[in-house]
Amino acid sequence: MINIIMHGCGGKMGRVVAEIVANDDACQIVAGIDPGIPQADFPVFASPAECSVKADVIIDFSTATAVPALLEFSKAKNIPIVVCTTALNDETMELLEETSKSVAVLKSANMSIGVNLLLDLVQRAAQILYDANFDIEIVEKHHNQKIDAPSGTAMALADAMNEAMDQQFHYVYDRSQTSEKRERKEIGMHAVRGGNIVGDHDVIFAGRDEVIELTHRATSREVFAVGAVKAAKYLASQKAGLYSMKDVLA
Repeated sequence: MINIIMHGCGGKMGRVVAEIVANDDACQIVAGIDPGIPQADFPVFASPAECSVKADVIIDFSTATAVPALLEFSKAKNIPIVVCTTALNDETMELLEETSKSVAVLKSANMSIGVNLLLDLVQRAAQILYDANFDIEIVEKHHNQKIDAPSGTAMALADAMNEAMDQQFHYVYDRSQTSEKRERKEIGMHAVRGGNIVGDHDVIFAGRDEVIELTHRATSREVFAVGAVKAAKYLASQKAGLYSMKDVLA
């Protein structure tokens, strides 16, 4: 049995993860961390410093400002951690990499298995289509409560294609401030916020007289929770290092 600490257990994703784990015989949530101290079937602590429960792995779905303290906790307690929170600043990313030298850390912009397959597909498509004079644009859509833009997944898709193309591209987020035609070596990213859209990502390859679109649509938060639990099961037995969903799906 794999014992999990759920960081952000009072949030929407934290509650979905708890539901997934409750129906999984291979793991259980032994503690939660959330400043709101919501009611749960396990003990909940207001901060990592207050949590004294032993566990095999941590799943984090919280806010960017809460991650540094959790990484310190993970390192101090030697508990592997799956970081699902997005919009981490450079300082936090440096701390994450430093923590991975002492404990297993998995970071992914999107925990969906489908999105992680899409990351591979767009790399292959970019390598073939850019040389055929196709332009690349990304459109992402999320609910009206999402704070960051563009989404972490949109950035991950752009970064994956840029990596495959030897970092040739630069990113354009807003065309309203310029009046000029599109440059060849750019990836445009566009954010839509409205309603309760869980998460849509369209990668558009637009060429002369033809358009190819690779699309992922999430219709519930469960797809992210399933991926996070799968990652936690994998990471619980891994040695110190920095991991991604590619390692989980390999």
